Amino acid sequence: MAENKLALTNKELNSVFLRSYQALGCYTYDKQQGIAYLRAMIPALEKLYPDHDDLVEAMKRHNTMFNTTCAFVPFCLGISCAMEEEYANDESGQMDQESIGAVKIALMGPLAGIGDSFFWGTFRMIACGVGAPMAAEGNVIGVILYLLLNLIPSTLTRWYGFKLGYSGGRQFLSKIQADGTLAKLTEAAKVLAMIVIGGMIPQIVKFPIALTLSMGGGEFVLADVLEGIMPNLLPLLLSLGVYKFIMKGVKPNTIIFSLLGLGILLTLLGVM
Repeated sequence: MAENKLALTNKELNSVFLRSYQALGCYTYDKQQGIAYLRAMIPALEKLYPDHDDLVEAMKRHNTMFNTTCAFVPFCLGISCAMEEEYANDESGQMDQESIGAVKIALMGPLAGIGDSFFWGTFRMIACGVGAPMAAEGNVIGVILYLLLNLIPSTLTRWYGFKLGYSGGRQFLSKIQADGTLAKLTEAAKVLAMIVIGGMIPQIVKFPIALTLSMGGGEFVLADVLEGIMPNLLPLLLSLGVYKFIMKGVKPNTIIFSLLGLGILLTLLGVM
């Protein structure tokens, strides 16, 4: 296989990795870690896309919603760097640019579940159990142990995750592109991404209805009726409505404040 004409060097890769520590530095309600993810990718994108229009297009690909455990952000960045490098050098046109974002979205949910369990639910509890009693007695070693037991697993996961994501991603992409598997995996990644986003709706979107209706001498709770028809029906309809407005070009901040006003109004009316 011929060498890539455009290749990332350690300079760009190290810059991307260091910027991954700012994953929560620009956290927003609509894109969460998305803007910080884009900022981390900029050194790699600038190297791979010297043409301004191509650079803008690449930046738009990563200016999307993204959220996962911070320790796993470098792993996703490594894969994104590998895929962008492959796409920038793909003269055959076999690689779909949508697969870059689809893979990232498909990974963020499972990695968040694993990462939150380990880094927030396990390592932090162990660190507290070891360090807190010593710190309560005024021993500064307790604080140091707490920091080390938190930072060491996280730092190792970040560093080796980034290396694994980039090097493994390059080898994997080269192989599946050669045998035609890439197109199938791209479509599967898109489907998985939609499943992940759909599974997040009942966990994130809440639409509690407190309205009680009287009919035929009896009363029934509207929320129970809707749940009987389809669980989490209202959060789904609300999410689809928001998606429709976004596709029409309505600004996210406008939608957020509109939902806030609607929630206040429905609460005052006793519907919520």
